[in-house]
Amino acid sequence: MDRATILQGLADMVLLLHLLFVVFVVGGLFLIFLGGVRKWRWVRNPWFRLAHILAIGVVVVQSWFAVICPLTTLENTLRAQAGGTAYEGSFIAHWLQAILYYNAPAWAFAVCYTVFGALVLASWAIVRPMPFSKRK
Repeated sequence: MDRATILQGLADMVLLLHLLFVVFVVGGLFLIFLGGVRKWRWVRNPWFRLAHILAIGVVVVQSWFAVICPLTTLENTLRAQAGGTAYEGSFIAHWLQAILYYNAPAWAFAVCYTVFGALVLASWAIVRPMPFSKRK
């Protein structure tokens, strides 16, 4: 297996990790609200909820400061080193454009991320997580 193939495979793995991150953030909120209605205890797990709010928090802060996601940067670097084509801009903007032919300025994504982050924050009041337990 040559170096380019390995680097391309690593870039694909980073892309998959990025997709899983997006699924965790978006799907997590959906499951939190659904679980609140269906009385699923696991959606009230404080560690899950903390990881979820921190994940979207990072995305929101990055968008406010126009910082490209490190996963996007890593994937692009690997693809470029493999001799492939790297895309410009953020992961979400790239794939939304590729899938939906959607083009929007960076501020529009920042607004969307911020609104989504506010929904995640609201989920803490609507579907309250259990308290962190103190272990003895």
